[in-house]
Order: sequence, then C-alpha cells, then structure tokens
Amino acid sequence: MAQKKLSFMSVILSVICVVFVAEAAAPAAAIGNQQFFWWVFLIITFLMPYGMFIAELGTTYDGDGGLYDWIRDAFGDRWAARVSWYYWLNFPLWMASLATMFPDIIDFAFGTNLANSMSGLIVELAFVWIVTIMAFSKVSDSDWLLNGGAVLKVAIAVVVGCLGLWYAGSHGFANDMSLHTFLPDMGGSLGYLSIILFNFMGFEVVCTFAGDMANPQKDIPKAIVLGGVAIAAIYLFSGFGIGAALPTDAIDPDYGMIFAVQTMAGGSVLFKVVCVVFLVTLFANMASWSFGVNSVASIAAQHGNMPRVFGKVNERTEMPNGAAIVNGVVATLALCLQLIPVEAISEGVFWLLFSSNVVFLLLSYIPMFPAFVRLRQVDAARPRVYRFPFEGPLLAACVAVPVIELVLCCVATVAPQFNDGSWKMVVAVAVGIVTGELVRIVSARGRTDEYQGLTPELAAQRLEQETAAEE
Repeated sequence: MAQKKLSFMSVILSVICVVFVAEAAAPAAAIGNQQFFWWVFLIITFLMPYGMFIAELGTTYDGDGGLYDWIRDAFGDRWAARVSWYYWLNFPLWMASLATMFPDIIDFAFGTNLANSMSGLIVELAFVWIVTIMAFSKVSDSDWLLNGGAVLKVAIAVVVGCLGLWYAGSHGFANDMSLHTFLPDMGGSLGYLSIILFNFMGFEVVCTFAGDMANPQKDIPKAIVLGGVAIAAIYLFSGFGIGAALPTDAIDPDYGMIFAVQTMAGGSVLFKVVCVVFLVTLFANMASWSFGVNSVASIAAQHGNMPRVFGKVNERTEMPNGAAIVNGVVATLALCLQLIPVEAISEGVFWLLFSSNVVFLLLSYIPMFPAFVRLRQVDAARPRVYRFPFEGPLLAACVAVPVIELVLCCVATVAPQFNDGSWKMVVAVAVGIVTGELVRIVSARGRTDEYQGLTPELAAQRLEQETAAEE
C-alpha cells in the first residue's frame, strides 16, 4: 500500500499552521503603531533571507532533522547538541504557557470560574496530554489537522482585522493615528521585537516533513515563498484590528486578541465562537510544531547529542514517541509551578514560560545562518534545486543582519528583567543553558567519535555514495 503524501496545498497550509502564531499577535500589537514599521523592517531584513536560506537548505539536504542536520554538518556534534537542546526545550515551555490560557479564555467566553482552581489545572493538563497523544500520529495522516488549523488561524485573523475596520469606522481609532506614531522608538519597543521574530519562526519545521511530501524539492521553496507572503499579510491585518480597538497601553500581552474582539463584539455569539476557535488553533499549532521538534530531538538522540529516551521510536508508526512523552512530562512539571505557595513563583506563569521559550527558540537559530555559509563552502559540489540568489557582500549582509537581530532580541528580552527586579525568567534561562551543557556532556558518553562536521573531502565522498545509491 502506497504511503499517503502531503499535497502542495497541504504543504502551504502546513507553513501557515506552523508559522502563524495567533496568540503572539497581541504582544506585537502592544508596541503600538510602530509595530507596522518593525513588521515591514523585519520582513525585509529577517523573514526574506531566513525563508530563502531555509528553501535552499531544505531542498538540498534530505534529512528529517532540519535545523539540527544543517548545523551538525556545518559545525559538528557540539553545536548540534546545543541547538537540539534549545530547540527542544522551547517546545514544552511554550506548550505549558499556552495551556495556562485555556481556563481564562473559557471563563471569558462562558462565565465559568476555572482560572486559579484545581479544575483549571486539570483543563491545562488535558491540553498538554491531548497534544502529546496527537504527536504519536504520522504527519501525512494528520494533514486534516494542519489544513484545518491553518484555515481557522486565517479566519481568526480576518475576523479581527475586519472587526477593526468596522470599529474604527463606527467609533474611531482607539489610538492616535498621527504619522509620528508609526515611527520606530528604539527604547521601550525593543523588548517586544523578539516576539515579532518569534512569529516568523518555523519554516524549517516544514522541511522535516519532506519524507511525507510528494515532491519536496519543488514544493518546499514555493510553499515558503507563498506561505511567507500570506503570513506577513495575516500578521499585519490582525495587528491592525487589535490596535484599532484597544489603546496601546491597555493591550494585554497574554489575551490582547481576545480582549480586542470582546471590546468590538461584546459578549456576543461571535465573541464566544472566536474564543473557541482560538483555543482549537492552539491544538493545531502545538501538534504541528511537535512533529518537527520531536523529529529533531529523536535524531539528535540517535547521534548521542540528546538523552536516549528521545530516540525511542514506535516500531509501527516510526514516530518519536519518546520525545513526545518527555514533552508532556516537562510541560506538566512547568504547570505545577502554579501550585507552589509562593506568590513570586506562582504568579505570572504564562509570561515566565512564554518569554523563556522565546529566548531558547531564538538562540537555536543563531548558528543556522553561519552554517548556511559553511555548507556552501565545504559542500559546494552538491546540486542545489533552489539557490539563494545573492553572493559576495550582499550574501554576507543577509547572514550578518539576521544574526545581529537575533542576538539583540535575546538581550532585549532578558535585560529588562534585571531592571524590573523580575528574576524568575533570568533564572529560568540560565538554568536551561547550564542544564543543556550537562545534558550534552552526559548524552555523549559511550560515543566513540565526535563528528566534527563536513569537510570538502567528506562532502564529496557522501555525494558520490548518494549518487551511486540513486543509480
């Protein structure tokens, strides 16, 4: 029986489902009208080169490890292990942060009292373990989830944007729309720029679906371009809707989109429907990311770069169930922070987990850009179905600028915590980094050789073997 494959439309919808993060639109909108400048600026300086690099790497290298494979071939096991740890750790923290939203949003929509109760915690845990179980299925068998999630995400963004147009026409804009308000402020807004970059992440996840695609060499670059354009438009439109309804200083970074719809639609049926659909999209978003994250963690474990439990694969489905279960356990432990009877720890769990996950995800991308250049150098003979169109100084700029932006956004996310006296997030990031180094060292025990990355000779030998196998 032939294996089911993802259609081209499913690949595009997968890009939208993975990359578009509805819950992250509100923190970006909290920047104010200058968000539109930063959206356009980062689309040009980050999203475009990032997407084109991914398109080349994803169509040149067939492995299901995506980001991990590229960095390992470029720089060897040591950096690959670090990246796989950061990339994996972001996921259970992110999943736990989204779980904390469920009781509040259900309360907003239906007037229940789940938040800050044991019943609410049960709802949060149910979300975590439903996502964990969903990750046991193959990507190609879950195309309904990817397609449906993408459609629902676009629908929410369109509803929020259209409500914003209607609300501004009926009541006026909630914010000053003078030209100067659209100009960038290099001060207070920098801390939110990491959220905008975070909103662009995920194209490489789709590359890990290559084995489930009918024609990945053609589908991946086209899907990244078309999906990227659609995602940029969606973010701008939904950000406009939120800003039209709520004053900038009143936008809650946790629930800004929900509050914006509530302001514009009241407690109507439309508001309740948006709340329910928003929660459904969180399932789709987490499940789609889990396919890529678990694949990376599993392959890293097979190389001795992550604990062996991540490498446990279901013999029937060939899915990395070990990684999925660890995700559920870690997210559960993170949610249990709410049970600690110390207000300094139990309060603000959403933002603690979400901001920490943003930092770890951004950290995992920093080595990818120099890895692209390195692979161009040591594996120059390998045929490239799609090739990044620039060379020389322009290529160097397209590599350097995104790396600088990633570093600055990580610093801008962590540094304010020192000034505000909020030590929790700083400690969480520090513990995550130190733990990653310990995990890297322990995981490598028993490994006879440490892979140092491709050399021109090794790259030529691998290409010759692959060509012979195809013949």
